[in-house]
Amino acid sequence: MVEAPAITPVVAELAARFAAEGKRLYLVGGSVRDAVLGRPTNDFDFTTDARPAEIQKLLSGWADAQWDTGIAFGTVGASKQGEIIEITTFRADVYDGVTRNPEVTFGDNIDGDLVRRDFTVNAMAFDIAASEFVDPTGGLQAARDGVLDTPATPQESFGDDPLRMLRAARFVSQLGFTAAPRVIEAMRSMAGELARITPERVQVELSKLLCGAHPRRGIELMVETGLADIVLPELTAMKLEIDEHHQHKDVFDHSLVVLEQAIDLEEVDQSPDLVLRIAALLHDIGKPATRKFEAGGGVSFHHHEVVGAKMVRKRLRALRYSKEITEDVAKLVYLHLRFHGYGNGEWTDSAVRRYVTDAGDLLTRLHKLVRADCTTRNKRKANLLKRTYDSLEERIARIAAEEDLARVRPDLDGNEIMKLLGLAPGREVGAAWKFLKELRLDRGPLDRDEAEAALLDWAREQGITPPAP
Repeated sequence: MVEAPAITPVVAELAARFAAEGKRLYLVGGSVRDAVLGRPTNDFDFTTDARPAEIQKLLSGWADAQWDTGIAFGTVGASKQGEIIEITTFRADVYDGVTRNPEVTFGDNIDGDLVRRDFTVNAMAFDIAASEFVDPTGGLQAARDGVLDTPATPQESFGDDPLRMLRAARFVSQLGFTAAPRVIEAMRSMAGELARITPERVQVELSKLLCGAHPRRGIELMVETGLADIVLPELTAMKLEIDEHHQHKDVFDHSLVVLEQAIDLEEVDQSPDLVLRIAALLHDIGKPATRKFEAGGGVSFHHHEVVGAKMVRKRLRALRYSKEITEDVAKLVYLHLRFHGYGNGEWTDSAVRRYVTDAGDLLTRLHKLVRADCTTRNKRKANLLKRTYDSLEERIARIAAEEDLARVRPDLDGNEIMKLLGLAPGREVGAAWKFLKELRLDRGPLDRDEAEAALLDWAREQGITPPAP
């Protein structure tokens, strides 16, 4: 017995209002799917046989507010007692086969509306007044079986909207489903059609995939079908490389393990960390470009973190990620190997300060990424790496408590520098500030006399003559 979706009093009242005028109101799409799967949802969409003008009339005098920003697509929005409601007239759209923008056509029955949708598990509706499911494409059984299939043939569905192929990978990630064999085959043969989709649309789907409960499944499906060659070709390149530290795995598989381990380190009460997940997936993106075969049969990837950071910037910009996300991921990729110079704790306090300062607000994410990057099967080696990183975090905590590492600044500010050296605002003041910051990182906090003496010595070396005291 499938549990019916939870209907609020507001929705029940609205359905009764539609029924009184001889119109039907259906809950449709993801909210029905999630109810069938027992998943929580706060995204409710409705469809109806009423035309947009009729919807507006039915809402008038009942809704607290209504809007028509989507009315060209048959959608009318409203709010009632804090609940947001969006109602769309049955659609029977026709796609032009060039763009993913359909010619909007209104339909006359619920079955016609449902069969045009992307996947059978999203092609179910719930008749609110009758309290019964409408399932013309077998979505209920597909949900029980955990299978992702299309209402029409996959070729027809993906030809209408190629983004649906990437949505298939996204739903595999979010729901833990398996794509039907015919869906996989169509994705393989039609992957190139993704070129019709704007980078912004691709980025949204990729982000949702990475933030799903099973991102590895979605990523593997992308690579298996060739979607990754279009969206994120660096993934396929990594699949061919052997990691010099983990020769039992290729870099692609290693990166997926790092992703899973990074997810395990996320706070359970927080939303998925998109920046951490992208960084974990792409932290070794630079290895294919830096691979070198060494004498004796070894393989090295020197400076792959530097190359990787540049590649990350290029790829994320192409996918229209925000500047903040792009730079945060690139910095994590650049820094992810820094810890391996720590050895058995040989770093000076100065090196620890620089590690913290260079990471900045990303320090917590960097901790997680570095820990997740240990995928060795050698338990002794894994435990040693864990203990070593534990000791680094302890040192960071100790120095931070003593010196407030979160706000490392020179011991003299810009105004004090200008006054002491007799300078006007300009490049020389910036150079002096940078010198004092480097000194602060090397030696820790200085008292005022020490800072002033060091600055005066530096100024003389630079040919700057301070004013007489």
